[in-house]
Amino acid sequence: MKRRFAIPLENGVLCSHFGHCTQFAFINTNDDTILSESLATPPPHEPGVLPLWLHDEGTTDIIAGGMGQHAQSILVQNGIKIHLGAPQKSARELVEECLNGVLETGANKCDH
Repeated sequence: MKRRFAIPLENGVLCSHFGHCTQFAFINTNDDTILSESLATPPPHEPGVLPLWLHDEGTTDIIAGGMGQHAQSILVQNGIKIHLGAPQKSARELVEECLNGVLETGANKCDH
């Protein structure tokens, strides 16, 4: 199954808050194999903008530390699977862990 992961980054590792990142890593996979990786600068942070941009980018999954409820709702409405509460690691490491079924997720690290 082909998937496209989006991971919000700050200084090369997972940004603790989805909406405040400086870059997104996009990692394309097929089954349990990473096919390609790229980086992109997100549009300016405004309510609802990032989820729609990620949908337009073909995202199927997002790995994040924390995310507001409004963003979560838009992502789910657009069929994007959300993995919340992930630790601050590199995008590749997080995707590899997700593909292997060992990604540690937990509480949403955002309170709005």
